[in-house]
Amino acid sequence: MILTVATPSFADQKPGTSGLRKKVRVFQQPHYAENFVQSVFDSLDGYEGQTLVVGGDGRYLNREVIQIVLKMAAANGFGRVLVGKGGILSTPAASHLIRLSGAFGGLILSASHNPGGPDEDFGIKYNIGNGGPAPEKVTDAIAARSLVIDSYKILDAGDVDIDTIGASKLGNMAVEVVDPVAAYADLMESLFDFAAIRAMIAGGFTLAFDSMSAVTGPYALEIFEKRLCAPAGTVMNGIPLPDFGHHHPDPNLVHARALYDRMMAPDAPDFGAASDGDGDRNLIIGRHSYVTPSDSLAVLAANAHLAPGYAAGLKGIARSMPTSGAADRVAEKLGIPLYETPTGWKFFGNLLDAGMATICGEESAGTGSDHVREKDGIWAVLLWLNILAMRKQSVAAIMADHWATYGRNYYARHDYEAIAKDKADALMAALRGKLGSLPGTTNSGGTVRSADDFAYTDPTDQSVSKNQGVRILFEDGSRVVFRLSGTGTEGATLRVYIERYVGPDGELALETGDALAPLISAAQEVADISGYTGMNRPSVIT
Repeated sequence: MILTVATPSFADQKPGTSGLRKKVRVFQQPHYAENFVQSVFDSLDGYEGQTLVVGGDGRYLNREVIQIVLKMAAANGFGRVLVGKGGILSTPAASHLIRLSGAFGGLILSASHNPGGPDEDFGIKYNIGNGGPAPEKVTDAIAARSLVIDSYKILDAGDVDIDTIGASKLGNMAVEVVDPVAAYADLMESLFDFAAIRAMIAGGFTLAFDSMSAVTGPYALEIFEKRLCAPAGTVMNGIPLPDFGHHHPDPNLVHARALYDRMMAPDAPDFGAASDGDGDRNLIIGRHSYVTPSDSLAVLAANAHLAPGYAAGLKGIARSMPTSGAADRVAEKLGIPLYETPTGWKFFGNLLDAGMATICGEESAGTGSDHVREKDGIWAVLLWLNILAMRKQSVAAIMADHWATYGRNYYARHDYEAIAKDKADALMAALRGKLGSLPGTTNSGGTVRSADDFAYTDPTDQSVSKNQGVRILFEDGSRVVFRLSGTGTEGATLRVYIERYVGPDGELALETGDALAPLISAAQEVADISGYTGMNRPSVIT
Protein backbone atom coordinates (compact mmCIF):
# COMPACT_ATOMS: atom_id res chain seq x y z
CA MET A 1 0.00 0.00 0.00
CA ILE A 2 1.24 3.49 -0.89
CA LEU A 3 0.74 5.95 1.92
CA THR A 4 0.47 9.71 1.41
CA VAL A 5 1.71 11.25 4.64
CA ALA A 6 0.85 14.84 5.56
CA THR A 7 3.91 16.77 6.70
CA PRO A 8 4.99 20.26 7.73
CA SER A 9 7.72 21.83 5.64
CA PHE A 10 11.16 22.70 7.01
CA ALA A 11 12.92 25.99 6.31
CA ASP A 12 16.47 24.61 6.44
CA GLN A 13 16.67 22.06 3.61
CA LYS A 14 18.52 24.06 0.96
CA PRO A 15 21.30 21.79 -0.39
CA GLY A 16 24.84 23.12 -0.15
CA THR A 17 27.90 22.42 -2.27
CA SER A 18 27.50 18.68 -1.70
CA GLY A 19 23.88 18.12 -0.79
CA LEU A 20 22.04 18.58 2.49
CA ARG A 21 24.19 18.17 5.60
CA LYS A 22 22.89 18.44 9.13
CA LYS A 23 23.38 16.88 12.53
CA VAL A 24 22.03 13.35 12.88
CA ARG A 25 19.44 14.53 15.37
CA VAL A 26 18.09 16.99 12.80
CA PHE A 27 17.60 14.18 10.29
CA GLN A 28 15.97 12.09 13.03
CA GLN A 29 13.12 14.59 13.40
CA PRO A 30 9.80 13.14 12.24
CA HIS A 31 9.37 13.63 8.47
CA TYR A 32 12.71 15.43 8.02
CA ALA A 33 14.56 12.92 5.85
CA GLU A 34 11.33 11.97 4.06
CA ASN A 35 10.61 15.60 3.20
CA PHE A 36 13.99 16.09 1.59
CA VAL A 37 13.83 12.86 -0.40
CA GLN A 38 10.35 13.73 -1.64
CA SER A 39 11.55 17.23 -2.53
CA VAL A 40 14.25 15.62 -4.65
CA PHE A 41 11.77 13.36 -6.43
CA ASP A 42 9.29 16.22 -6.93
CA SER A 43 12.04 18.26 -8.61
CA LEU A 44 12.76 15.58 -11.24
CA ASP A 45 10.90 14.67 -14.42
CA GLY A 46 10.75 11.38 -16.27
CA TYR A 47 12.04 8.96 -13.66
CA GLU A 48 8.98 6.67 -13.66
CA GLY A 49 10.15 3.12 -14.29
CA GLN A 50 13.81 4.22 -14.27
CA THR A 51 16.75 3.04 -12.14
CA LEU A 52 17.94 4.78 -8.98
CA VAL A 53 21.30 4.04 -7.29
CA VAL A 54 21.41 4.26 -3.49
CA GLY A 55 24.28 3.87 -1.05
CA GLY A 56 26.39 5.68 1.49
CA ASP A 57 29.53 5.76 3.56
CA GLY A 58 28.21 3.59 6.40
CA ARG A 59 27.98 6.41 8.92
CA TYR A 60 25.41 6.47 11.72
CA LEU A 61 21.83 6.55 10.32
CA ASN A 62 22.95 5.27 6.90
CA ARG A 63 21.00 2.01 7.04
CA GLU A 64 17.83 3.58 8.42
CA VAL A 65 17.66 6.29 5.74
CA ILE A 66 18.37 3.75 2.98
CA GLN A 67 15.21 1.89 4.02
CA ILE A 68 13.25 5.16 3.84
CA VAL A 69 14.67 5.89 0.38
CA LEU A 70 13.81 2.39 -0.89
CA LYS A 71 10.18 2.62 0.27
CA MET A 72 9.78 6.15 -1.06
CA ALA A 73 11.37 5.27 -4.42
CA ALA A 74 8.88 2.40 -4.77
CA ALA A 75 5.96 4.66 -3.85
CA ASN A 76 7.05 7.34 -6.29
CA GLY A 77 7.32 5.05 -9.31
CA PHE A 78 10.96 4.12 -9.79
CA GLY A 79 11.27 0.80 -11.59
CA ARG A 80 14.49 -0.42 -10.01
CA VAL A 81 16.91 0.52 -7.25
CA LEU A 82 20.51 -0.65 -7.08
CA VAL A 83 21.82 -0.55 -3.52
CA GLY A 84 25.31 -1.40 -2.30
CA LYS A 85 25.51 -4.43 0.00
CA GLY A 86 25.21 -3.31 3.59
CA GLY A 87 24.24 0.13 2.33
CA ILE A 88 27.86 0.79 1.33
CA LEU A 89 28.91 2.73 -1.76
CA SER A 90 31.80 5.17 -1.89
CA THR A 91 30.93 8.38 -3.67
CA PRO A 92 33.15 7.63 -6.72
CA ALA A 93 31.84 4.04 -6.83
CA ALA A 94 28.28 5.36 -6.78
CA SER A 95 29.10 7.70 -9.64
CA HIS A 96 30.55 4.78 -11.62
CA LEU A 97 27.52 2.59 -10.88
CA ILE A 98 25.13 5.30 -12.07
CA ARG A 99 27.03 5.57 -15.34
CA LEU A 100 27.57 1.83 -15.77
CA SER A 101 23.92 0.93 -15.17
CA GLY A 102 22.41 3.79 -17.14
CA ALA A 103 20.58 4.90 -14.00
CA PHE A 104 18.40 7.99 -13.94
CA GLY A 105 20.38 9.22 -10.93
CA GLY A 106 21.39 8.33 -7.41
CA LEU A 107 21.09 9.29 -3.77
CA ILE A 108 24.40 9.22 -1.89
CA LEU A 109 24.06 9.23 1.89
CA SER A 110 27.12 10.90 3.31
CA ALA A 111 28.49 13.98 5.00
CA SER A 112 31.83 13.28 3.33
CA HIS A 113 34.77 14.13 5.60
CA ASN A 114 32.59 15.29 8.50
CA PRO A 115 32.53 13.14 11.68
CA GLY A 116 29.88 10.48 12.22
CA GLY A 117 27.90 9.18 15.18
CA PRO A 118 24.62 9.92 16.97
CA ASP A 119 25.77 13.43 17.89
CA GLU A 120 27.59 14.12 14.64
CA ASP A 121 26.74 14.63 10.97
CA PHE A 122 24.65 13.06 8.22
CA GLY A 123 23.94 14.07 4.65
CA ILE A 124 22.02 13.28 1.48
CA LYS A 125 23.18 14.25 -2.01
CA TYR A 126 21.44 13.73 -5.34
CA ASN A 127 23.57 12.86 -8.37
CA ILE A 128 22.22 13.08 -11.90
CA GLY A 129 22.47 10.57 -14.74
CA ASN A 130 26.02 11.49 -15.71
CA GLY A 131 27.09 10.35 -12.24
CA GLY A 132 27.90 13.84 -11.01
CA PRO A 133 26.38 16.12 -8.37
CA ALA A 134 23.15 17.82 -9.29
CA PRO A 135 23.68 21.23 -10.96
CA GLU A 136 22.45 24.41 -9.35
CA LYS A 137 19.19 24.49 -11.32
CA VAL A 138 18.28 21.13 -9.75
CA THR A 139 19.42 21.97 -6.22
CA ASP A 140 17.59 25.31 -6.45
CA ALA A 141 14.42 23.44 -7.44
CA ILE A 142 14.87 21.03 -4.52
CA ALA A 143 15.31 23.92 -2.11
CA ALA A 144 12.20 25.69 -3.43
CA ARG A 145 10.12 22.54 -3.21
CA SER A 146 11.26 21.82 0.36
CA LEU A 147 9.76 25.12 1.53
CA VAL A 148 6.23 24.30 0.39
CA ILE A 149 6.01 20.50 0.52
CA ASP A 150 3.03 19.27 2.52
CA SER A 151 3.07 15.49 1.95
CA TYR A 152 5.26 12.61 0.86
CA LYS A 153 4.64 9.14 -0.57
CA ILE A 154 6.02 6.02 1.07
CA LEU A 155 5.30 2.32 0.72
CA ASP A 156 3.80 0.61 3.75
CA ALA A 157 6.16 -2.38 3.78
CA GLY A 158 8.79 -4.14 5.85
CA ASP A 159 12.49 -3.40 5.57
CA VAL A 160 14.50 -4.82 2.68
CA ASP A 161 17.41 -7.21 3.34
CA ILE A 162 20.35 -5.11 2.12
CA ASP A 163 23.00 -7.50 3.44
CA THR A 164 22.50 -10.26 0.86
CA ILE A 165 23.50 -9.78 -2.78
CA GLY A 166 20.57 -10.53 -5.05
CA ALA A 167 17.21 -9.28 -6.35
CA SER A 168 13.87 -8.85 -4.64
CA LYS A 169 10.66 -6.89 -5.08
CA LEU A 170 9.39 -3.95 -3.06
CA GLY A 171 5.87 -3.31 -4.26
CA ASN A 172 6.20 -3.05 -8.03
CA MET A 173 9.85 -1.97 -7.85
CA ALA A 174 12.85 -4.28 -8.24
CA VAL A 175 15.57 -3.99 -5.63
CA GLU A 176 19.02 -5.30 -6.51
CA VAL A 177 21.63 -5.53 -3.78
CA VAL A 178 25.01 -5.39 -5.53
CA ASP A 179 28.66 -5.86 -4.65
CA PRO A 180 29.75 -2.27 -3.90
CA VAL A 181 33.41 -2.90 -4.73
CA ALA A 182 33.80 -5.20 -7.75
CA ALA A 183 32.76 -2.89 -10.60
CA TYR A 184 34.80 0.00 -9.21
CA ALA A 185 37.90 -2.18 -8.72
CA ASP A 186 37.54 -3.46 -12.29
CA LEU A 187 37.43 0.15 -13.51
CA MET A 188 40.63 0.97 -11.64
CA GLU A 189 42.35 -2.08 -13.12
CA SER A 190 41.39 -0.88 -16.60
CA LEU A 191 43.02 2.52 -16.05
CA PHE A 192 46.28 1.63 -14.33
CA ASP A 193 49.16 -0.78 -14.88
CA PHE A 194 48.44 -3.17 -12.02
CA ALA A 195 51.20 -5.53 -13.19
CA ALA A 196 53.84 -2.79 -12.88
CA ILE A 197 52.56 -1.76 -9.45
CA ARG A 198 52.50 -5.39 -8.29
CA ALA A 199 56.09 -5.83 -9.46
CA MET A 200 57.16 -2.69 -7.60
CA ILE A 201 55.55 -3.98 -4.39
CA ALA A 202 57.06 -7.45 -4.90
CA GLY A 203 60.44 -5.76 -5.26
CA GLY A 204 60.24 -4.34 -1.74
CA PHE A 205 58.30 -1.09 -2.17
CA THR A 206 56.29 -0.46 1.00
CA LEU A 207 53.08 1.48 1.42
CA ALA A 208 50.50 2.31 4.06
CA PHE A 209 46.88 3.26 3.38
CA ASP A 210 44.64 4.62 6.13
CA SER A 211 40.94 4.15 5.38
CA MET A 212 40.11 6.08 8.58
CA SER A 213 37.44 3.49 9.52
CA ALA A 214 35.41 4.89 6.64
CA VAL A 215 34.00 3.67 3.36
CA THR A 216 37.21 2.98 1.41
CA GLY A 217 38.21 0.08 3.67
CA PRO A 218 36.59 -2.64 1.53
CA TYR A 219 37.83 -0.99 -1.67
CA ALA A 220 41.38 -0.64 -0.38
CA LEU A 221 41.53 -4.23 0.86
CA GLU A 222 40.34 -5.55 -2.50
CA ILE A 223 42.63 -3.34 -4.59
CA PHE A 224 45.81 -2.92 -2.55
CA GLU A 225 46.03 -6.19 -0.63
CA LYS A 226 44.24 -8.60 -2.98
CA ARG A 227 44.76 -7.36 -6.54
CA LEU A 228 48.11 -5.60 -6.01
CA CYS A 229 49.35 -8.17 -3.47
CA ALA A 230 50.50 -5.68 -0.83
CA PRO A 231 51.13 -7.41 2.53
CA ALA A 232 48.27 -7.88 4.98
CA GLY A 233 48.13 -4.86 7.23
CA THR A 234 48.94 -2.41 4.45
CA VAL A 235 45.38 -1.11 4.84
CA MET A 236 44.82 0.42 8.25
CA ASN A 237 41.41 1.07 9.83
CA GLY A 238 39.83 -0.91 7.01
CA ILE A 239 36.42 -1.66 8.53
CA PRO A 240 33.78 1.08 8.02
CA LEU A 241 32.31 2.09 11.38
CA PRO A 242 29.18 4.21 12.01
CA ASP A 243 31.21 6.67 14.07
CA PHE A 244 34.50 6.20 12.16
CA GLY A 245 36.08 4.86 15.34
CA HIS A 246 35.43 8.16 17.12
CA HIS A 247 37.78 9.82 14.62
CA HIS A 248 37.25 12.67 12.18
CA PRO A 249 37.54 11.06 8.70
CA ASP A 250 39.21 14.02 7.02
CA PRO A 251 42.58 13.13 5.43
CA ASN A 252 44.57 16.15 6.50
CA LEU A 253 47.59 16.63 8.72
CA VAL A 254 45.45 17.14 11.81
CA HIS A 255 43.04 14.23 11.57
CA ALA A 256 45.42 11.79 9.84
CA ARG A 257 48.24 12.65 12.21
CA ALA A 258 49.09 9.02 12.96
CA LEU A 259 49.81 8.38 9.29
CA TYR A 260 51.84 11.57 9.00
CA ASP A 261 53.94 10.68 12.04
CA ARG A 262 54.56 7.22 10.63
CA MET A 263 55.66 8.67 7.29
CA MET A 264 58.09 11.04 9.03
CA ALA A 265 59.65 8.30 11.17
CA PRO A 266 63.14 6.92 10.38
CA ASP A 267 61.64 3.57 9.30
CA ALA A 268 58.78 5.07 7.27
CA PRO A 269 57.24 3.18 4.36
CA ASP A 270 58.02 4.43 0.86
CA PHE A 271 54.50 5.77 0.34
CA GLY A 272 51.54 6.68 2.53
CA ALA A 273 47.99 7.69 1.66
CA ALA A 274 44.56 8.10 3.19
CA SER A 275 41.02 8.77 2.10
CA ASP A 276 37.99 10.34 3.76
CA GLY A 277 34.53 9.37 4.97
CA ASP A 278 32.96 8.77 1.56
CA GLY A 279 36.12 8.00 -0.40
CA ASP A 280 36.38 11.02 -2.65
CA ARG A 281 39.35 12.81 -1.04
CA ASN A 282 42.97 11.81 -0.63
CA LEU A 283 46.13 12.48 1.33
CA ILE A 284 49.51 11.74 -0.26
CA ILE A 285 52.72 11.50 1.76
CA GLY A 286 56.02 10.07 0.61
CA ARG A 287 58.73 9.03 3.03
CA HIS A 288 59.53 12.30 4.83
CA SER A 289 57.72 14.20 2.06
CA TYR A 290 54.18 15.59 2.40
CA VAL A 291 52.54 16.50 -0.91
CA THR A 292 50.00 19.32 -0.90
CA PRO A 293 46.77 18.61 -2.80
CA SER A 294 47.55 21.43 -5.24
CA ASP A 295 51.01 20.01 -5.96
CA SER A 296 49.55 16.52 -6.24
CA LEU A 297 47.14 17.67 -8.95
CA ALA A 298 50.02 19.23 -10.90
CA VAL A 299 52.25 16.14 -10.61
CA LEU A 300 49.42 13.78 -11.59
CA ALA A 301 48.62 15.89 -14.64
CA ALA A 302 52.27 16.15 -15.68
CA ASN A 303 52.76 12.37 -15.42
CA ALA A 304 49.34 10.95 -16.27
CA HIS A 305 50.58 9.66 -19.63
CA LEU A 306 52.53 7.00 -17.74
CA ALA A 307 49.24 5.22 -16.90
CA PRO A 308 47.51 3.20 -19.65
CA GLY A 309 44.20 4.99 -19.21
CA TYR A 310 45.82 8.36 -20.02
CA ALA A 311 48.54 7.33 -22.46
CA ALA A 312 46.90 9.37 -25.23
CA GLY A 313 47.37 12.58 -23.24
CA LEU A 314 45.02 15.04 -21.59
CA LYS A 315 42.33 17.17 -23.21
CA GLY A 316 42.59 19.80 -20.51
CA ILE A 317 43.06 20.40 -16.80
CA ALA A 318 40.50 22.01 -14.52
CA ARG A 319 41.04 23.32 -10.99
CA SER A 320 38.91 25.19 -8.52
CA MET A 321 39.74 28.86 -8.10
CA PRO A 322 41.19 28.50 -4.57
CA THR A 323 43.54 25.73 -5.73
CA SER A 324 47.09 26.89 -6.39
CA GLY A 325 48.29 27.72 -9.88
CA ALA A 326 50.76 24.81 -9.98
CA ALA A 327 48.61 22.94 -12.52
CA ASP A 328 48.42 26.04 -14.72
CA ARG A 329 52.12 25.73 -15.52
CA VAL A 330 51.72 22.06 -16.41
CA ALA A 331 48.85 22.88 -18.76
CA GLU A 332 50.94 25.61 -20.39
CA LYS A 333 53.85 23.24 -20.99
CA LEU A 334 51.56 20.52 -22.34
CA GLY A 335 49.81 23.03 -24.60
CA ILE A 336 46.34 22.20 -23.28
CA PRO A 337 43.60 24.38 -21.75
CA LEU A 338 43.42 25.19 -18.04
CA TYR A 339 39.98 25.94 -16.59
CA GLU A 340 39.56 27.81 -13.31
CA THR A 341 36.13 27.06 -11.80
CA PRO A 342 34.26 27.76 -8.58
CA THR A 343 34.53 25.20 -5.80
CA GLY A 344 32.23 22.22 -6.36
CA TRP A 345 32.69 19.14 -8.51
CA LYS A 346 29.51 19.87 -10.47
CA PHE A 347 31.42 22.60 -12.32
CA PHE A 348 33.98 20.04 -13.47
CA GLY A 349 31.21 17.71 -14.61
CA ASN A 350 30.18 20.02 -17.44
CA LEU A 351 33.76 20.25 -18.70
CA LEU A 352 34.23 16.48 -18.48
CA ASP A 353 30.96 15.77 -20.28
CA ALA A 354 31.94 18.19 -23.03
CA GLY A 355 35.32 16.49 -23.48
CA MET A 356 37.13 19.71 -22.59
CA ALA A 357 39.06 18.39 -19.58
CA THR A 358 40.48 15.06 -18.47
CA ILE A 359 41.90 15.67 -14.98
CA CYS A 360 40.40 17.94 -12.33
CA GLY A 361 41.32 18.88 -8.81
CA GLU A 362 40.59 20.94 -5.74
CA GLU A 363 42.88 22.13 -2.98
CA SER A 364 40.59 20.38 -0.48
CA ALA A 365 42.26 17.05 -1.36
CA GLY A 366 39.92 16.07 -4.18
CA THR A 367 41.30 14.94 -7.53
CA GLY A 368 39.75 12.90 -10.30
CA SER A 369 39.34 12.42 -14.01
CA ASP A 370 36.79 11.69 -16.70
CA HIS A 371 36.44 8.05 -15.52
CA VAL A 372 33.61 9.18 -13.18
CA ARG A 373 31.97 12.50 -12.34
CA GLU A 374 33.20 12.80 -8.76
CA LYS A 375 36.55 13.27 -7.15
CA ASP A 376 38.12 9.93 -6.31
CA GLY A 377 40.56 9.22 -3.49
CA ILE A 378 41.70 5.72 -4.44
CA TRP A 379 42.05 6.76 -8.09
CA ALA A 380 44.56 9.45 -7.05
CA VAL A 381 46.52 6.96 -4.94
CA LEU A 382 46.66 4.46 -7.80
CA LEU A 383 47.83 7.08 -10.29
CA TRP A 384 50.61 8.03 -7.88
CA LEU A 385 51.58 4.37 -7.53
CA ASN A 386 51.56 3.96 -11.32
CA ILE A 387 53.86 6.99 -11.67
CA LEU A 388 56.21 5.71 -8.96
CA ALA A 389 56.35 2.29 -10.63
CA MET A 390 57.24 3.79 -14.00
CA ARG A 391 59.64 6.52 -12.88
CA LYS A 392 61.36 4.40 -10.22
CA GLN A 393 61.97 7.45 -8.06
CA SER A 394 60.85 8.40 -4.56
CA VAL A 395 58.03 10.84 -3.94
CA ALA A 396 60.57 13.39 -2.68
CA ALA A 397 62.67 13.04 -5.83
CA ILE A 398 59.62 13.43 -8.08
CA MET A 399 58.58 16.57 -6.20
CA ALA A 400 62.07 18.07 -6.39
CA ASP A 401 62.20 17.39 -10.12
CA HIS A 402 58.76 18.91 -10.60
CA TRP A 403 59.67 22.14 -8.78
CA ALA A 404 62.96 22.38 -10.67
CA THR A 405 60.96 22.22 -13.89
CA TYR A 406 57.90 24.33 -13.10
CA GLY A 407 58.78 26.31 -9.99
CA ARG A 408 57.03 25.97 -6.66
CA ASN A 409 53.70 27.34 -5.46
CA TYR A 410 54.05 27.62 -1.68
CA TYR A 411 50.52 27.16 -0.48
CA ALA A 412 48.40 26.73 2.65
CA ARG A 413 44.76 26.84 3.65
CA HIS A 414 43.71 28.25 7.02
CA ASP A 415 40.27 27.17 8.24
CA TYR A 416 38.41 29.11 10.91
CA GLU A 417 35.60 26.76 11.91
CA ALA A 418 32.23 27.12 13.66
CA ILE A 419 32.12 30.92 13.37
CA ALA A 420 28.77 32.55 14.10
CA LYS A 421 27.21 32.96 10.67
CA ASP A 422 26.37 36.64 11.14
CA LYS A 423 30.01 37.40 11.97
CA ALA A 424 31.31 35.41 9.00
CA ASP A 425 28.86 37.18 6.70
CA ALA A 426 29.89 40.55 8.12
CA LEU A 427 33.57 39.80 7.48
CA MET A 428 32.90 38.88 3.86
CA ALA A 429 30.62 41.88 3.35
CA ALA A 430 33.32 44.20 4.67
CA LEU A 431 35.89 42.63 2.36
CA ARG A 432 33.62 43.02 -0.65
CA GLY A 433 32.98 46.61 0.33
CA LYS A 434 36.66 47.54 0.11
CA LEU A 435 37.57 45.72 -3.12
CA GLY A 436 37.60 48.91 -5.14
CA SER A 437 39.99 50.67 -2.79
CA LEU A 438 42.57 47.89 -2.31
CA PRO A 439 44.50 48.03 -5.62
CA GLY A 440 47.66 50.11 -5.22
CA THR A 441 47.72 49.82 -1.43
CA THR A 442 50.59 48.13 0.42
CA ASN A 443 50.50 45.75 3.36
CA SER A 444 52.72 42.99 4.79
CA GLY A 445 52.23 40.95 1.63
CA GLY A 446 53.39 43.72 -0.69
CA THR A 447 51.52 45.95 -3.11
CA VAL A 448 48.04 44.86 -4.14
CA ARG A 449 47.71 44.61 -7.91
CA SER A 450 44.01 43.77 -8.06
CA ALA A 451 41.11 42.59 -5.92
CA ASP A 452 37.83 41.03 -7.00
CA ASP A 453 34.98 38.69 -6.17
CA PHE A 454 35.47 35.67 -8.42
CA ALA A 455 32.76 35.03 -11.00
CA TYR A 456 32.71 32.14 -13.47
CA THR A 457 31.12 31.82 -16.87
CA ASP A 458 30.76 28.15 -17.74
CA PRO A 459 32.18 27.66 -21.25
CA THR A 460 29.80 24.77 -21.93
CA ASP A 461 26.49 26.56 -21.36
CA GLN A 462 27.43 30.20 -20.60
CA SER A 463 25.82 30.02 -17.15
CA VAL A 464 27.29 32.49 -14.66
CA SER A 465 28.19 31.84 -11.00
CA LYS A 466 28.97 34.94 -8.95
CA ASN A 467 30.33 35.66 -5.45
CA GLN A 468 32.59 32.61 -5.44
CA GLY A 469 35.36 34.03 -3.26
CA VAL A 470 37.25 37.27 -2.67
CA ARG A 471 40.71 37.35 -4.28
CA ILE A 472 43.53 39.71 -3.30
CA LEU A 473 46.33 39.53 -5.90
CA PHE A 474 49.76 41.07 -5.31
CA GLU A 475 52.29 42.53 -7.72
CA ASP A 476 54.68 39.59 -7.32
CA GLY A 477 52.01 37.03 -8.26
CA SER A 478 51.17 36.04 -4.69
CA ARG A 479 47.54 35.95 -3.62
CA VAL A 480 45.18 35.55 -0.68
CA VAL A 481 41.66 34.21 -1.20
CA PHE A 482 38.77 34.35 1.27
CA ARG A 483 35.74 32.08 0.98
CA LEU A 484 32.96 30.74 3.20
CA SER A 485 32.62 26.95 2.95
CA GLY A 486 29.29 25.18 2.64
CA THR A 487 30.40 21.76 3.93
CA GLY A 488 29.99 22.24 7.68
CA THR A 489 26.87 21.67 9.74
CA GLU A 490 27.40 24.23 12.52
CA GLY A 491 27.98 27.94 12.05
CA ALA A 492 30.22 28.96 9.17
CA THR A 493 33.74 28.04 8.14
CA LEU A 494 36.01 30.76 6.78
CA ARG A 495 38.67 29.39 4.49
CA VAL A 496 41.71 31.57 3.76
CA TYR A 497 43.94 30.37 0.92
CA ILE A 498 47.48 31.74 0.82
CA GLU A 499 49.82 31.30 -2.14
CA ARG A 500 53.27 32.45 -3.20
CA TYR A 501 54.97 31.40 -6.42
CA VAL A 502 58.76 30.95 -6.71
CA GLY A 503 60.29 30.20 -10.10
CA PRO A 504 62.57 27.24 -10.91
CA ASP A 505 65.65 29.33 -10.13
CA GLY A 506 64.32 30.60 -6.80
CA GLU A 507 64.31 29.24 -3.25
CA LEU A 508 62.50 25.90 -3.59
CA ALA A 509 63.26 24.38 -0.18
CA LEU A 510 61.77 26.91 2.24
CA GLU A 511 59.46 25.84 5.03
CA THR A 512 55.93 26.62 3.88
CA GLY A 513 55.12 28.65 6.99
CA ASP A 514 58.21 30.79 6.53
CA ALA A 515 57.57 31.34 2.84
CA LEU A 516 53.99 32.44 3.50
CA ALA A 517 54.47 34.42 6.73
CA PRO A 518 54.15 37.90 5.13
CA LEU A 519 50.96 36.86 3.31
CA ILE A 520 49.46 35.36 6.47
CA SER A 521 49.96 38.73 8.15
CA ALA A 522 48.46 40.46 5.12
CA ALA A 523 45.32 38.32 5.34
CA GLN A 524 44.79 39.42 8.92
CA GLU A 525 45.41 43.07 8.06
CA VAL A 526 43.02 43.10 5.11
CA ALA A 527 40.16 41.10 6.65
CA ASP A 528 40.56 41.67 10.42
CA ILE A 529 39.90 37.98 10.96
CA SER A 530 40.49 38.03 14.70
CA GLY A 531 38.30 41.11 15.11
CA TYR A 532 35.30 39.52 13.40
CA THR A 533 35.72 35.94 14.61
CA GLY A 534 37.43 36.30 17.97
CA MET A 535 39.94 33.67 16.81
CA ASN A 536 43.65 34.39 16.94
CA ARG A 537 44.65 31.26 15.01
CA PRO A 538 43.03 28.90 12.53
CA SER A 539 41.23 25.74 13.64
CA VAL A 540 43.05 23.73 10.99
CA ILE A 541 45.99 24.47 8.69
CA THR A 542 46.49 22.32 5.59
